[in-house]
Amino acid sequence: MLVSQLLSNGKQVRLILRRNIGICAPVLQKASDPIQQLFIDKIREYAKKSSGAGGKLVEPTPEIQRELAAELEKVAKQFGGGEGVDMTSFPSFKFTEPQIDSINMEK
Repeated sequence: MLVSQLLSNGKQVRLILRRNIGICAPVLQKASDPIQQLFIDKIREYAKKSSGAGGKLVEPTPEIQRELAAELEKVAKQFGGGEGVDMTSFPSFKFTEPQIDSINMEK
């Protein structure tokens, strides 16, 4: 039964296998070009540094930290309603049920 299903769906199976091999093959190979290898090495290095930073900026300079603080203040003034608003946190929403007046259908 399985063989008959595979034979009837042979085109789809071949297409799926071709796509999966086509996607996985470059990932499993080592880069032959030295520029590609350098790029891969830098991405891996950045991934290690960013996981060690705990979600913060990777190797920030004092100038970059000042620029980030200035941008966050500007966004807080423009969208947050004033200074001192934490623009990095997710906003909280409060929905209240509307007051619905009852309708009298009787005359």
